[in-house]
Amino acid sequence: MTNITFGGLEYYLLGINVFGFLLYLLDLFLHRHTQKAGIGILLYPAGAAGGSIGILLCMLLFHRKPEKETMMLRVFTVCICVTEVLLFLMYKGHRSEPLTLAFWEYFAERRYLLIYLAVINFAAFAAYAVDKVHAAEHKSRIRIVTLLALAFIGGSAGSLLAVYLLNHKTRKNYFTIGIPMMMIMQLTVLFFAMNMG
Repeated sequence: MTNITFGGLEYYLLGINVFGFLLYLLDLFLHRHTQKAGIGILLYPAGAAGGSIGILLCMLLFHRKPEKETMMLRVFTVCICVTEVLLFLMYKGHRSEPLTLAFWEYFAERRYLLIYLAVINFAAFAAYAVDKVHAAEHKSRIRIVTLLALAFIGGSAGSLLAVYLLNHKTRKNYFTIGIPMMMIMQLTVLFFAMNMG
């Protein structure tokens, strides 16, 4: 059995996540019970400062239904949360070997990963293209959550390419900002897998 010791960083993270949780709860209360705008803009710096787990936990407990108005905050929070958790684990599990950025060697040893990325990026691009055609023809659309999920699970390059090549969803910040954030998160996941896996 290992001993869990709390230092300054752990206390800070605990405090900022409690703050993030309470801040999101207050924002949710203001949106539901007052005519005034909420304090949602404060959630972005709180999440970036390390409070993303608390915000995400509050979302999962009290505000599960995705809405267009909160989609950017959801995308931001999930991407920041994954990135922060992996960076924290890398910090806590520091190794004596130097970190590596040998992406091509990593992919050469795992060709199945390259195949997966090619397939998921093609599928993401195709989904955006179908949604664009359906929008022009006033047919049933692909859900926003589905399009974002395709980007999240590895299809961010195909999604971003589709957004700008097809000029589709360019007015929605959860696509134009959210997808590049997913790319950064995915690079962090890859960096973590290469060095800690």
